[in-house]
Amino acid sequence: MAPPAQPSRTFSSIQDIPRTALAIYAHPDDPFISCAGTLALWAEAGCNVDVVICTRGEKGSRNASSDPRELAAVREKEAARSAEVIGCNTPHLLGYPDGEMENNLDLVGKLVRCIREVQPEVVFCPDPTAVLFGEEYINHRDHRIIGMATLDALSPAAAMPLYFPEAGKPHQVDYAYLSGTLEPSVWIDITASITKKVASIECQKSQVDSAEWIGDLIRERARGEGQKVGASFAESFRRVHTGA
Repeated sequence: MAPPAQPSRTFSSIQDIPRTALAIYAHPDDPFISCAGTLALWAEAGCNVDVVICTRGEKGSRNASSDPRELAAVREKEAARSAEVIGCNTPHLLGYPDGEMENNLDLVGKLVRCIREVQPEVVFCPDPTAVLFGEEYINHRDHRIIGMATLDALSPAAAMPLYFPEAGKPHQVDYAYLSGTLEPSVWIDITASITKKVASIECQKSQVDSAEWIGDLIRERARGEGQKVGASFAESFRRVHTGA
């Protein structure tokens, strides 16, 4: 029996950098864990990078005595610092309750408005089809909801004038880059930006109890992805063409 076919692997290069990019994620630390290396690399090369954070993240603590309002305020500041580190604009905050996301017209309409306002060529979001990562991790429900709502906003709503006409002029995004995927198709060399990625995550002090520990983990994961394409460090995505 012939061995199974290996998936194609596209190694993204400097020529792939767009003029504009938008990252849409559920919690204040999600975009930086998921794609900060790529965003930092692109921002350094002149790409205008925006981030949308959909929830307040007010439940993101294992300490039962934490005040949700105080935690939300802390996480908002952490996200702003992380964004500054990687060179992207101040995050857009939608302010939904943590853990209570629903893929409904209200959410999709707000994402359509963000897409039309920013007019990105590329949108990053979680891969909503990734639920179980082996026997070690169940993907957070908010991640899956935001991933699917973003895809719904991208295709076809944001590009079609009769969908959410109050949300602004239609805009066609070229590609969606899905992070946290079980089916990666694109690897981006982030060797030049791994330090910024680590620094951006270290800003998330409410979520990280040890900067040394998280730095080692982030580098280990990025090194593992880099080995697949001959880079020192890389991030992987499932790239989907969203254009007409």
